[in-house]
Order: sequence, then structure tokens, then C-alpha cells
Amino acid sequence: MSAAPSIEVSFYRLSEALQPYFTALYLFEIDGRDGGSIEDCLHPEWTAMRFTRGTPPLATVGPGEMVPQWPFVVSGPNSRSIRFRLYPARIWGLGLPPAGWAKFVDGRACDFIDRTVDGMADPAFRVFAPILALAQDATASPEAVARRIDAYLLSRLDQPSPHEPLVAACHAALRDADVANVAQLGELLGLSARSLERLCARYFGFPPKLLLRRQRLLRSVARFMLDPCHRWSQAIDRQYHDQAQFVRDFRAFMGMTPSEYADAPHPVMDKILAHRMVDLGAARQADLPVALRYTCDLQDGRE
Repeated sequence: MSAAPSIEVSFYRLSEALQPYFTALYLFEIDGRDGGSIEDCLHPEWTAMRFTRGTPPLATVGPGEMVPQWPFVVSGPNSRSIRFRLYPARIWGLGLPPAGWAKFVDGRACDFIDRTVDGMADPAFRVFAPILALAQDATASPEAVARRIDAYLLSRLDQPSPHEPLVAACHAALRDADVANVAQLGELLGLSARSLERLCARYFGFPPKLLLRRQRLLRSVARFMLDPCHRWSQAIDRQYHDQAQFVRDFRAFMGMTPSEYADAPHPVMDKILAHRMVDLGAARQADLPVALRYTCDLQDGRE
């Protein structure tokens, strides 16, 4: 039986002008000279794009058989866990929060929820297609590839985004732990219930009630992962009425119980989950151990 490959994860802070539209650029380097693969699962997240040099991963959103993905794969906004299997490869990842969707994607987020698509074939993501060639350049160092991706994205910042201020305000409100229900969310934004539904469908993917439930769960998972003792009793968000409600939500979003999640190995997510929780607004950058902060700031020098 082949030994499991090793995996290294590096994070790159994009230029300041790009930071409202993307989460950190990151790189998975999976080294498996003897073959083998690594399996793990993702928590629900915003849209994510991954660009592979080597063998593309297998994945499935929710239950079902994992199937081969594409060299440039896009996972839309998710309300269910993504199970995946990685083979030896170099995989660049780039998260696309709602502001990035509003700026760069020609399509409705609700049309891409809980599924993966071929980014090279779907016209909604055509602006990102050139990144695949950058990610697959075997002659360039990771730092050089990261800077080229950064430069390319900067060159596309002239994309119009008329609803950007409202999208940013909605995202900030969703991240606010004191916003407990849809009525509060609409009041903060000055939107009617119908207008709020349309805004969330277009740029966030899901109805506002589900988005608030998802954020509540993510705050709980963030506290659990950042707690050295890994105790769910200390992690459950204060917006939950009781533990039973939390367990129901966990099952609905993750497809397993909190105990099953805690007992399962997470060889990939142990390296990146805390950082991703910052991206999702469930934790603060200052909460992270130094080892999980950015390994390279792309604003410090260019080619």
C-alpha cells in the first residue's frame, strides 16, 4: 500500500486593491513520489477557484461518489460539505467572496450553488481562464507565479461593479454576530424582504435566512478549530437556542455529526481551516497562530 503523500500549504496576500474581491491566494503542493492520495472535506464556503498542474482532484458536493474534476475547477457557493481526494500535484486556490462575484462574474450566484463546474468551459468565469496557464508554468517559482496571478488580476480591475457598495454592506452585516434574523439584516441595509432576496440570490447564492444559519455554524466551527482543546461545548455560537439546534444545523450543512467531524482525520483542512475561517468572516486574522498567517505578501516587491 502506498504511503500518503505529504502536503505543504502557502498563503499569499494579494495587492491591496484586490483584497476586497478575493480571499488569500494559496498553494497546495502535494508530493507523492510513491503514489497515493489524500482525502478530506471542506466546510461550506463562498465560491472557490482551483488551478491544477498535475492530476486534478476528485470531489463531490454533499453525499455521492467523488468524480474527476477539471484543471480549472470552480465550486459555487456551498451549503454542504465538499468531499475531495488529492493526488500529487500543485494546486493554486483563489477564493471569490460576494464582492468578487459582483465585480468579475457574469452570472447569478444562485445558478452555481452546491456544484462544481469547468471554469474553462463556463462563460461566467472566462475572465479567470488565463490564470490556468500561469498556474501550470513548470519553469516558474511559486513566488513568481503568485506575482503573475496578482498582476493579471490587477489588470482586470476596470470591470464595472455597480452594486458593489450594497454587496459589501450585506456581507459585513452577515459577518456581524449580533445580526440574528432576516428582519434585522433587511433593516440594516434599508431593503425590503423581496429586494434582499434578490440581492442575496444574485451575489451570495442563497436566501438570507440560510446565509445567516450558515454563518452561525461557521463561527462555531472556527471557535472549535481555534480551541487547542477542541471542545464543542465551548464553541457553539450564542445565536443557537440549544445544543440540539446546533447539531441539526451541523448535520444539514456538513452531512455528519459534530462528533464524527471531530473524530475524522483532516490532513488538508488542519493546515488551512483557520485561515479560511478568517476569509469567511467567522474568525479574525489576529486569532491565527503565526504559522497560519500569510507566508508571502505580494505587495513587497515585484518581478
